[in-house]
Amino acid sequence: MTQNENYRSVTTVTEIKEYIGNAKVIAFDYETAPDIDFREEERAALDPVKSHIVGCSYSVEEGTAIYVPIAHLTGENVDPTEFWKFQEEFLTDPTVIKIAHNLSFESVMSYHLGIVIQPPVYDTIVACQLTMKSKWEFRKLSESGLKRMSTEQFGVEMPSFTEVTNGRHFDEMNPQDWETVRYGCADSDMTLRLYNKCNNWFDRYLPQHRKLVEDIESPTAVFLGLMKHNGVPVNRELMEERKTEAEEKIAQIKAEIEEMCSGVAIGSNCSTNAFKLHLYKTLGLPVVKTTETNREAADDQAMQMLKEWCDKNKPELSHLFELVQEYRKWGKLKSTYIDGYLKYINSVTGRIHPDFFSLSTDTGRMNCRNPNIQNCPRATNDPIGVRSFIKAPEGCKLISNDFSQIELRVGAFYCRDEKMLWTYRNGGDIHAQTTSVIFGVTYEQAEDKHFPGYKEHRTIAKNVNFGTFYGLFPRGLQKTLKFKAGVDRSFEECAEIIDNLKAGYPGLTKWQEETKAHAAKVCYSETWLGRRRYLPGILSDDWGKKSFAERCALNTPIQGTAADILKAACGRIIKGLPQRPWLQPILQIHDELVFIVPEDKVQEAEDFIKKCMEVQPYPDFDVPIVSEGSCGSDFGHMEELD
Repeated sequence: MTQNENYRSVTTVTEIKEYIGNAKVIAFDYETAPDIDFREEERAALDPVKSHIVGCSYSVEEGTAIYVPIAHLTGENVDPTEFWKFQEEFLTDPTVIKIAHNLSFESVMSYHLGIVIQPPVYDTIVACQLTMKSKWEFRKLSESGLKRMSTEQFGVEMPSFTEVTNGRHFDEMNPQDWETVRYGCADSDMTLRLYNKCNNWFDRYLPQHRKLVEDIESPTAVFLGLMKHNGVPVNRELMEERKTEAEEKIAQIKAEIEEMCSGVAIGSNCSTNAFKLHLYKTLGLPVVKTTETNREAADDQAMQMLKEWCDKNKPELSHLFELVQEYRKWGKLKSTYIDGYLKYINSVTGRIHPDFFSLSTDTGRMNCRNPNIQNCPRATNDPIGVRSFIKAPEGCKLISNDFSQIELRVGAFYCRDEKMLWTYRNGGDIHAQTTSVIFGVTYEQAEDKHFPGYKEHRTIAKNVNFGTFYGLFPRGLQKTLKFKAGVDRSFEECAEIIDNLKAGYPGLTKWQEETKAHAAKVCYSETWLGRRRYLPGILSDDWGKKSFAERCALNTPIQGTAADILKAACGRIIKGLPQRPWLQPILQIHDELVFIVPEDKVQEAEDFIKKCMEVQPYPDFDVPIVSEGSCGSDFGHMEELD
């Protein structure tokens, strides 16, 4: 980029206002630098508790921008008090569209100063991800960076941070030097250009995605920034205790296994070649499962199948496979949930601050990493109590609000089956309704805990329900029941269960067939709000590829619509946070939102969150949405709220 007289540095709020004028669409971007104690720490400039905002740029017209220095160590800066007063008014103005590329970062940094950015907002990195790079593919996050998009879309090579700073931090740059001004201004200018470019594309090819960006994804980006900033409070002392216990347990189980295997090295996961050789050659056990490369498998399912074979043929070896499963379970608990969490505890806050992503799944569900704290196990399969590591600060409580059976409710809405709709509209029990349908008992009998076979029937019904809308096959159901629910049913029995399900819920089968047929015709599936997922594999002659695409065609409307409903709730919540600064969002897990609240604000918080979550998501949606709240001092011991 050559010198541009339309890029300039300004140092007064008056000049900012003169440049912005009456504009209602404004792109902005922060430049940051590490605080003095963290100058040598990698990525500290991206951490709000270890860094500060050095400057901010704005663009209201393509090709123009201003850079406002706030905390440079050399040159002239704006008056910070006046600037932050202006900035708060700007970021909370309901009449101005605030645009940023990776709005979550601007949200993190603004929130650290007490500002919750308010809609209307627009995140261009999200917009890029919802535009297409080829006939069948949307852009990935890694393909949506500002510098890459600038080159790809506008032929403009933006300078890299390293090139401009030459080893310095950004606050060491003179804010009146052209290189500094150019770097700061280019970010907001290119962001504004992307805003216009993406919206033109949306308006021409996929208008629903523009609405998703504006109404769903961009407010969600703000919410993700708030969660990132607040972090997950943890009980480090308990984690260290559990680490010692886990190490002792792992060593004990390992010694038992190696004794049974004559000292064969089993490694950290019982998957060494020596261990497999011992099983299949030395012990002569049958190969019950093979890998994709046709080698002997030693995964969890293979171990369970070998145990079942040994139960009947070599019972003296059954205990070996019980030990292997225990060894693996404890190994994963330690490596993923103790060592993995301890690694990410922030040295300043003592909390874990995961990276949250809004569009890293094909259905639109959110996820997180560094670490993936969304996958913390439930108590039923967790002997060390991982969820108890998440502990509220002194004087506070954790509140969790979970959408009750949101995917099943969305599925009932889509398929219009009368029994499903009646169940939800009348506050009924969908698992009892499905028990009634697949086992031919009355609804009242299905609800009766003393009715013969109640427990097993309900277990089967629950597992059937969670696969109902995505296309069940007898073999898959048989495996699910066996390996996830511990229920052994024959192939024929599973086929009969599925036949009964289809007969009992006629609206389900009709919707499934119509949805697959429509997807085959247009090669995509979409949510109710128009979030699209292309499925070219649905035209494949390969049964495996075609079958997978058909399952995606069924999965996307339900799981994706449920994700849209949750994200819409996040947007409502951020609107109420300025009046509730004590309410801190910290975590999202599947259909659940978790917050920190002062002990004396629990009921007020619950009422507000529930109200935001139970809003009818759009006019056509005629199935009640239910949010269930719980509260506790730690995440492992939560009690239901009325």
